[in-house]
Amino acid sequence: MTSLPKTTDRKLGLVIDLDTCVGCHACVISCKGWNTENYGAPLSDQNPYGADPSGTFLNRVHSYEVQPDQGHAQLIHFPKSCLHCEDAPCVTVCPTGASYKRSEDGIVLVNESDCIGCGLCAWSCPYGARELDLAEGVMKKCTLCVDRIYNENLPEVDRVPSCVRTCPAGARHFGDLGDPNSAVSQLVAERGGMDLMPEMGTKPVNKYLPPRPKDRIEDQIDILAPLLAPVAEEPKGFIAWLDKALEKL
Repeated sequence: MTSLPKTTDRKLGLVIDLDTCVGCHACVISCKGWNTENYGAPLSDQNPYGADPSGTFLNRVHSYEVQPDQGHAQLIHFPKSCLHCEDAPCVTVCPTGASYKRSEDGIVLVNESDCIGCGLCAWSCPYGARELDLAEGVMKKCTLCVDRIYNENLPEVDRVPSCVRTCPAGARHFGDLGDPNSAVSQLVAERGGMDLMPEMGTKPVNKYLPPRPKDRIEDQIDILAPLLAPVAEEPKGFIAWLDKALEKL
C-alpha cells in the first residue's frame, strides 16, 4: 500500500467555471490527443467505428438539466476528471504502490510499470475518475499534463494542462490552490468555489465555480409582442381589394 504525504509543497489543480462551460468537449478531445501521444501508455479505443464503441478518457463532460426553485430550467455542463484529492483513497488502497501522490506539487499519478490493473483504485474513487485501459491493462487518470507544465521546451503560455490551453470559453483555470494569493485561489474566494461531494472526506484540490443566477424575464412579458403587432388596423390598396374579393367567394 502507498502512504500519502503529510503535506505537499504546492497544491496544483484545476478550477472549473460551471457558469462559463458550454459543453463543447474541446477539453475532452485535447486531453485525449495529448495523452495518447506523450505521457504513459496511449489511450486506446475499442471498436471506435463500430456499433458499440468504447475507449479510455481522462476527462469527460456530462450535461444535466436542472430546475431552479425559481425561473426556467437550465442546462449545466459538468466536466469531470481526477480531483487530485489531499486524502486520496485511490492511493492508499493500491496494493503495489503504483498509485502515489507527489509531495512537491500534490499531483496524483500512476506508475504504470507497477500497475497490475486490479481496479481497486477505481472502486475506491468516489468520483469515477479512473479508467482501465483495456489495451494496456493499466489504470489511467488525469495527470494535470505533468509532462507539459514542467516542459521548458514549450513556450510559457503552453505550460498548462492541455484542457486549460484549449478551452475556448475560458472555463478552466490552473494554478496553486495551496497559495491563497494565487489567481485560482482568489477566483475560488470571489465566486464561492466548492468541493465535489465534500461529504466523502477526500478533500479534493480541484474546485468548481457555481453557475451565476440567470436574468429572469417575467412570464407576463411577451418579448415578441412588438414584432407581431399589425402594421395597419385596416387593409388598404391592393390588399383591401383582395380582402373584399375573397369575402365574396
